[in-house]
Amino acid sequence: MGLELYLDLLSQPCRALYIFARSNSIPFEFKRVQLAKGQHKTEEFRKVNVLMKVPALRDGSFTLAESIAILLYLVQKFKTPDHWYPADLQKRARVDEYLSWQHINIRAKGSKLFLSKVLLPLITGQPLPPEKLEFATEELNVALKQFEEKFLQDKPFIAGSEVSLADLVALVELMQPVCAGYALFEDRPALAAWRGRVEEAVGKELFLEAHQDIMNVKNLTADQFAPELLENFKQQLLKQN
Repeated sequence: MGLELYLDLLSQPCRALYIFARSNSIPFEFKRVQLAKGQHKTEEFRKVNVLMKVPALRDGSFTLAESIAILLYLVQKFKTPDHWYPADLQKRARVDEYLSWQHINIRAKGSKLFLSKVLLPLITGQPLPPEKLEFATEELNVALKQFEEKFLQDKPFIAGSEVSLADLVALVELMQPVCAGYALFEDRPALAAWRGRVEEAVGKELFLEAHQDIMNVKNLTADQFAPELLENFKQQLLKQN
């Protein structure tokens, strides 16, 4: 049994893994797990990841959860080019610094805006009140300012002159609110230029392919969700907002 990656490309961390593996010619079997249909809640998937979340990896009898852990596993197993996770102590520390920071900042704030603009109205049938949407947008704007000032600065990429895991993880997260209709790269020329460099580094065609599902997310309808998930999902979303 070869390497298997269990992914739903509507998920940001799943897209990061898909793009990383494909751009580095890592051989793997793509196991699609459709979250909306509740496929992550099956007993079959539970054998791969008891946490019942994607992404997940199976390599022979070895299984692994958590996207950053999986990325680092692939880096080391397949000895990918150094720039992804540099051997240089300080460059690697820059990558680790961003990967540690992003969870409750870019990821959390971008996901909240995406859920507020797309999934909450879809599931409840009601748009989020404008003041709450404005608050969620401003929270993301604060994180974007910190990202530019602290992590990107005037460098081509987060760790310096070459793309790294940090850039890939950052950009797939930012595409989530973009695909929800928030044009966050407008009026941010440095951020827009960085986006172009990252896409070029991984391959524009591959980047677009990985984002096809999320770019069409507004075409989702409530009846495409497993009925047993809808009410639970609705309550979780309402609590967050």
